[in-house]
Amino acid sequence: MKVDSEVKRIVKFIQELVKESKSNGIVVGLSGGIDSALTAALSVEAVRSTNVQALILPIHSIEADIEDAKLVSNHLKINYILIDLSTTFDHFIKSLSAPIKEVKDLTKANLKPRMRMCSLYFFANQLNYLVAGTGNRSEDEIGYFTKYGDGGVDFLPIQHLYKHEVREMARYLKLPEKIINRKPSAGLWEGQTDEGEISQQLGFPISYDTLDEMLENIDKNTYNPNNPQYKTINELRRKNRHKLALPPALKRVETGD
Repeated sequence: MKVDSEVKRIVKFIQELVKESKSNGIVVGLSGGIDSALTAALSVEAVRSTNVQALILPIHSIEADIEDAKLVSNHLKINYILIDLSTTFDHFIKSLSAPIKEVKDLTKANLKPRMRMCSLYFFANQLNYLVAGTGNRSEDEIGYFTKYGDGGVDFLPIQHLYKHEVREMARYLKLPEKIINRKPSAGLWEGQTDEGEISQQLGFPISYDTLDEMLENIDKNTYNPNNPQYKTINELRRKNRHKLALPPALKRVETGD
């Protein structure tokens, strides 16, 4: 990847979307992680810092995540609004779970990004802004995101980039090294890490670098399809393909009388 030309291509992509939609700017949710930081940085390159609104939306989040999100906002000189959704989340869970004996941890975890999605669109509607997505190729290919949560956005500027390319571009744009070297985590619960959760889903330990390599081999068709680990990854990709597509619907057929 030629980072300089790729940055220009992404910036042009964002600028064209904003112009075509007649939007005033971009809303981005900052988690403190590298993906949202890079998305915010590219948005600033496209529409200037004054037209980028950052939201920091903790839900029982650790303080370090909040501070890292503030660090990114200050580094990029963009305005941020911090809204703690923890109490709202607790009330929501209490109301929804009344008829349920025991709520699954994953059900609770997925509610968090869906609440954040609603919050992002609240401000996007108010400001006539577009909501920027922060998904990358490594995660989205295997469905490691919440449908209608962090997947509910207006555009995805870095979805085509593998995680190692995200890091490379973040360094090129001079984002804080603390953010670049931060252990990836969605902050869904205490001690949660993205690599740990992906490893659990796959059934074998894996790092982002190894996942990137395997996905690139699949793209190039330079892998052994009988390898059990590749089989598992391909099956996960197949099962989660619906997350990357519009809801299925029947085509209208005129049947006559």
